[in-house]
Amino acid sequence: MALSNIKRVKSSEIELKDRLVSIQRVAKVTKGGRTFSFSAIVVVGDENGIVGYGLGKAKEVTEAITKGIDDAKKNLVKVPIIKGTVPHEQYGKYSGGSVLIKPAVHGTGVLAGGAMRAVLESAGITDVLAKSLGSSNPHNVVKATIDALANMRDAYTVAQTRGVDLNKVFNG
Repeated sequence: MALSNIKRVKSSEIELKDRLVSIQRVAKVTKGGRTFSFSAIVVVGDENGIVGYGLGKAKEVTEAITKGIDDAKKNLVKVPIIKGTVPHEQYGKYSGGSVLIKPAVHGTGVLAGGAMRAVLESAGITDVLAKSLGSSNPHNVVKATIDALANMRDAYTVAQTRGVDLNKVFNG
């Protein structure tokens, strides 16, 4: 898929909710002993089709989370949502992490694990079937999920891209 599908969004115009996906303590061993620092992966979204992720690193947990939120607000993408689910099946891949996202009927809920669940719920998707197929590393799973969501296109966008009527997209 082309990167032209990805629609960047300005964070100043919307109310965003943040979710902490993962926090890790990292140790740097020096002559004087171990120096600990923290890295936090944070997902932000307005639960209405806009989602982004960020990574923050600092000496303290709260500072790392704050940095992660600021970074996430710089990486927002718009996701097409139709009746609470995704428009079509989509694979996403980043490094060793690969994910599969499928649309589901109303009432199914978000059937996804850990890092994927945080991204999908922050985007505002209420009914979806999702599976992490590769690495379980939360960094790669979050990035693969964002990749899959960013490459989704609704029927209206496809019709506009092809320069045809919306009816022709469905009926050929």
